[in-house]
Amino acid sequence: MSTIVLVGVPGAGKTTVGKLLAKNLGIDFFDSDQVIESRAGKSVSDIFTQDGEPAFRKLEHDVIVELLDSNNVVLALGGGSLGNDETRAKVKDATTVWLVAGLAQAVDRVGMNRNRPLLLGNVRGQLADLMAAREPFYKEVAAIAVDTSKLIPSEVVTEIVSELGKIEAL
Repeated sequence: MSTIVLVGVPGAGKTTVGKLLAKNLGIDFFDSDQVIESRAGKSVSDIFTQDGEPAFRKLEHDVIVELLDSNNVVLALGGGSLGNDETRAKVKDATTVWLVAGLAQAVDRVGMNRNRPLLLGNVRGQLADLMAAREPFYKEVAAIAVDTSKLIPSEVVTEIVSELGKIEAL
């Protein structure tokens, strides 16, 4: 099995679904932001504040490329990681699942989370802008798209596993 990559806007459920999917498949789960924080010894928010977004994006690309070279893992990507052309090209080699979330759903899930540096201030407005800017990237890389707006995480996993079975049958 190749690496399964989960993409989507903040609040789409990438980490929650990723953990459940990996458990269901009996493979390891990684969240790129969590790996970055572990390696940097500080939060994503602190990296943005102290080192700047370019430093974060460089570290993010390096971590994602390394994790994509693993087999039999589920990898949840940070929402903005596909803005890097090289990262996006590498992600296309994996089985990528776009967790589609509506604006209201994403806002409800994210709330006023201060650990999301690109969502400070008007969360709804920021999320709407991010969704519009990033949707073309998600469409470009996704082999599977699952609308999560009316599903609980276990139902999203069931849908992904079903879609993965269809891909493997081809």
